[in-house]
Amino acid sequence: MPAKIEVKQVSKIFGSKGSKVLETLGKTFDKQEVMQQTGHVVGVHDVSFTVETGEIFVIIGLSGSGKSTLIRCLNLLHRPTAGSIEIDGEDICEYSRDQLRELRRKKIAMVFQNFALLPHKNVIDNVAFGLRVRGETRQDSRKKALGMIEMVGLAGYENEPIQSLSGGMKQRVGLARALANDPEILLMDEAFSALDPIVRRDMQYELLNLQQKLQKTIVFITHDIQEAFKIGDRVAIMKDSKIVQVGTPEEILTAPANEYVERFITGVDKTQVLSVKSIMHLPGCLVQLRDGPKLALQEMRMNGVSSAFVMDQSLRFKGIVNLQDTLQAIKDKQPLESILVHDIVEVEPSTTVSDLVPLAQKSPYPIAVTENGRLLGIVTKSAILGSIA
Repeated sequence: MPAKIEVKQVSKIFGSKGSKVLETLGKTFDKQEVMQQTGHVVGVHDVSFTVETGEIFVIIGLSGSGKSTLIRCLNLLHRPTAGSIEIDGEDICEYSRDQLRELRRKKIAMVFQNFALLPHKNVIDNVAFGLRVRGETRQDSRKKALGMIEMVGLAGYENEPIQSLSGGMKQRVGLARALANDPEILLMDEAFSALDPIVRRDMQYELLNLQQKLQKTIVFITHDIQEAFKIGDRVAIMKDSKIVQVGTPEEILTAPANEYVERFITGVDKTQVLSVKSIMHLPGCLVQLRDGPKLALQEMRMNGVSSAFVMDQSLRFKGIVNLQDTLQAIKDKQPLESILVHDIVEVEPSTTVSDLVPLAQKSPYPIAVTENGRLLGIVTKSAILGSIA
C-alpha cells in the first residue's frame, strides 16, 4: 500500500528561469548568493519524504527555511520547479486543471495562520462555504456545518459574526470549515502561531482530540519545536530550503542528525518527549509464582538485589516480593504467593517520562512497564533522574 503522500526530489525556485537556476545548484549553496547573482529565490531544494495515512507529519524550521513554500507545493498553490508529488500513488503535478480543482475541493483542505475567514459572514456560513461552492444545498451544507461547529467546541456560536470572535475561536472556525468538506488530507500552515500561549495549548489539545476521532492525514507547519514534538507522529526539520532530518520526536531527540539539529532542539523538555521504553531495562531478578521463597531468595542473592519481580506461568506480571518478607516466608514455610506485593505501579511503554515522575515519588519500588499484562521492563528512579539530566 503506497504512502498517502510521497514527495520525490521536489524543488521550487521562484523566478522566470527557475529550471535553469536549479541546474546550477550543487548539494550546498548560499540562498543569498543565488538571489544576488540570478535574481531568483530558492524556496525548496531536492526535498523527499512520505506521509502515511492518518499520520500527523510536522515540518519545522526557522523563518525562511522553506517550510511554508513546501506545504503550498502539496496542493500546487506553488507548482514545483522539479520533482513529483504523489497522492495515493498519483502524481498531482501531472493533473489537469479540472483534476486539480477536484483535488482541492474533495481531498485536500488547508488551514491558514491568519484564519482567512469571510468577515461579512457569520460562523455557520463560513463553515458551510466550501460545501456550498461544491454544489451542496443550503440545508445539507448547514447540517454538516453544524456538526463540525459542535465538534470543534463552538456549539451555540453558529450565528455569531466573525468579527466578534477571539483569535482562538476564529481558528476553530477555520478548522471546522476545513473539516466540513471531509478531506482526506489537512494542510495546516502555522495554524496556531498567531494565538496566545494558553489558547495555543488548547488548540493543540483540540487537534489531537479531533485526530483521535477523525484520523485525517495532517501536514502541520510550525516554527516551535515544543509544538512539533507535542503533536507530531514524525517531524521533518528544514534548514536553507532542505530537510536535514526526519524522524519521530524521540528519534530526533536521542539521535540528532547533525550539529544544527542538536542546537535546534536545545531547551526541549526531554521528559515530555522521551517514552518509558527508552529508559526501561530488564529487571535483574525474575522469578515465577510457582517458585518457592527459597529459590526467590537465592535469585535475589545471586543478583545482589533486595526484591524480585514475579510472573505466572503465562509470563504475566503478578507483583514483587522483597527480601525481608521472603526470609519470613521461609521461616513460616509459606508459599511465595502469600508475600506478593500487588500494588506496584504499572505503565505502558508509550508513557512519557514526565508522567512517571509523580508516580516514582510515591512508590518505594521500581515501576513496572507492562503490555497486555506481560512485563517488558522496569524503570528505576535513577533512570528517570538520568533522563532528566
